Amino acid sequence: MNAAKPLAGLKVIELGTLIAGPFAARICAEFGAEVIKVESPNGGDPLRKWRKLYEGTSLWWFVQARNKQSLTLNLKDPDAIDVLKQLLGDADILIENFRPGTLEKLGLGWDTLHALNPGLVMVRLSGFGQTGPQKDQPGFGAVGESMGGLRYITGFEDRPPVRTGISIGDSIAALWGVIGALMALRHREVNQGKGQIVDVALYEAVFAMMESMVPEFDVMGFVRERTGNIMPGITPSSIHTCSDGKAVQIGANGDAIFQRFMRAIGRDDLAADPTLADNAGRDARRDELYTLIDRWAASLPQEQVLQVLEQAEVPASKIYSAADMFTDPQYLAREMFLNATLPDGKPFKMPGIVPKLSETPGSAEWTGPALGEHTDSILQRLGYDATQIAELRGRGAI
Repeated sequence: MNAAKPLAGLKVIELGTLIAGPFAARICAEFGAEVIKVESPNGGDPLRKWRKLYEGTSLWWFVQARNKQSLTLNLKDPDAIDVLKQLLGDADILIENFRPGTLEKLGLGWDTLHALNPGLVMVRLSGFGQTGPQKDQPGFGAVGESMGGLRYITGFEDRPPVRTGISIGDSIAALWGVIGALMALRHREVNQGKGQIVDVALYEAVFAMMESMVPEFDVMGFVRERTGNIMPGITPSSIHTCSDGKAVQIGANGDAIFQRFMRAIGRDDLAADPTLADNAGRDARRDELYTLIDRWAASLPQEQVLQVLEQAEVPASKIYSAADMFTDPQYLAREMFLNATLPDGKPFKMPGIVPKLSETPGSAEWTGPALGEHTDSILQRLGYDATQIAELRGRGAI
């Protein structure tokens, strides 16, 4: 373990599958925490088999579980529960994303764990949180995105709501979980406080990102609707198609930026128009502005459009695919692709580390482990000998 990493010395136990809990634990692992991922001996985390597989294992898995140790425990076995309690006895953080009540049925509820380890921080990620009338209902990220308001405002006004292309609700919840855990650790260490529960509901994690939605409805009765590629009230900011059929995102909604943009496309009259000097004025004429920007973009190929905008210092970008990212100078300069190897030695690239810390940067030391790869070594550290480990394995406890 790299002592220079900011979370070095922290012990994190991950009881989670798929996305939210494991992503939260992955962040901890990238910045130095010892993360022990507890998996069922019967197949482990289903993410191991999700999306594109390489020799039977998900490529996503190798990223999501990097820097983690894999311990197999059959939590229906009392001896496996005993192993888990020993691990939690000196752990700093427990991350779990079971349905509420699952750990309580295993005898691992908060009261039990807090008595076992008063300093333990318990991050609980679930669809609807640990309280409320829906707490016992299953809730995936898609449900959280829907209930949290994101899907209602995503898409075009004349079509049904659409989803984003990734499981963004789970990932946002994971980030809130890590933030909450670090807050709780700060309280424990600085205020001599005890451990506590960090309760993150997926729908609330998404809801927290909904900007001005609540006050606009409460004060004005305004319900934000789907608006496609534009955002009313922030003009101009949209996607435009170039003469070669490629698209660009242009964000010229700052006052000075708008003026530079108009001058760059030969519309000095609009740059000097006092009715367009602020965002409210531009938004009142947004149809007119988007029509002329569409016309300008359609007259030039994407590369030339981007050159004009770059010279005018107008925020803009092509719409990146993975292929675009792999050759982009900015991505490369920021080391956003890490070289790694698959179990058979085949080289591949993984996403780089976010955020960038100047003094104590994170890193990816190894890729997602084989199922139960670290079971024996972890049990040995707990004092189990080879005979005891073989007995547990023979009974299906590990």
